[in-house]
Amino acid sequence: MTKNLTASIGAFALAATLAGCSSAEEPAESAPETTQSAEEVSAQHNEADVDYVSGMVMHHQQAVEMSDILLEKDDIEPEVTTLAEDIREAQGPEIEQMQAWLDAWGEESASEGDMEGMDHGDGDMEDMDSMEGMSDMEGMMSEDDLGELQDATGTEASRLFLEQMIAHHEGAVSSAEDHLENGENPDALELSESIISDQQAEIDEMETMLEEL
Repeated sequence: MTKNLTASIGAFALAATLAGCSSAEEPAESAPETTQSAEEVSAQHNEADVDYVSGMVMHHQQAVEMSDILLEKDDIEPEVTTLAEDIREAQGPEIEQMQAWLDAWGEESASEGDMEGMDHGDGDMEDMDSMEGMSDMEGMMSEDDLGELQDATGTEASRLFLEQMIAHHEGAVSSAEDHLENGENPDALELSESIISDQQAEIDEMETMLEEL
């Protein structure tokens, strides 16, 4: 009887030890990565993909800049502040993702290549083409527009931000729709579909906010 009991206790202890080791050896779940490495990016792309992604990097960067301008103010409607925070948090990772695609394709973003060409170019047709390509991205605000937003306060700042961001989003949606017709990179096409869906929803939300100001 004692011998059987001792054997049972020993077997239980051994099983518990093995179970503990197995659990310790299992790797903890890591947070999903939002940015693909260069090796993971599909090499399939065309000129429409490059032009679109390069321009959209700059377009997103301006949306983040507009959100930063608003978030520096203290007297903004709470729901507008929340929207600006959401835009900044959503578009920041997308900028990194698109820059990774351009790196994988051996291309420079518009904010790097085209601006450098304008700074050091000699005014030839190639430089003019670069400037024209940058202006093709719809919905971009001018420096005067950004200055007006910078100077606005209170309800007027909230209203101006919403009006400018609606136009900005509409430009992004239009560019994404054009890209769906002409691009071929599967990752970039998927992003375009997401931009159309997400930013159209935000346009509807902002139009409602404007009516309630």
